[in-house]
Amino acid sequence: MKLRIKGNSIRIRLTKSEVDYFGSTGYLEEKTEFGNSELVYALQTKANISEISANFEGKTITVSIPENLKKEWVESDRIGIENKLDIGMGKQLFLLIEKDFVCLDNTLEDQSDNYPNPNAVC
Repeated sequence: MKLRIKGNSIRIRLTKSEVDYFGSTGYLEEKTEFGNSELVYALQTKANISEISANFEGKTITVSIPENLKKEWVESDRIGIENKLDIGMGKQLFLLIEKDFVCLDNTLEDQSDNYPNPNAVC
């Protein structure tokens, strides 16, 4: 699971196996260690919500997805799901969860578990 943060934007990308795991368990977590501390980021299914939401408590960022939206996303060709979450004072937090595609340019990153890029020309 990749996490990209820029300003008031959080973007999470999942490989094929991560999407499958999330589909069956409803929870996926990753950690980035900083010596004696760590940043935890998690994606979870949550009951009784109607849209994607997020919170930040302690050292953990948790993005929550409604159960019906998770099921539809996991079982379809839909690439991503998003929401703009009002956070007060006229500000919004943009949330995007998407399936990770193989890059079109050269990269050293292992992409063997990524989705085929729809922009690749065969």
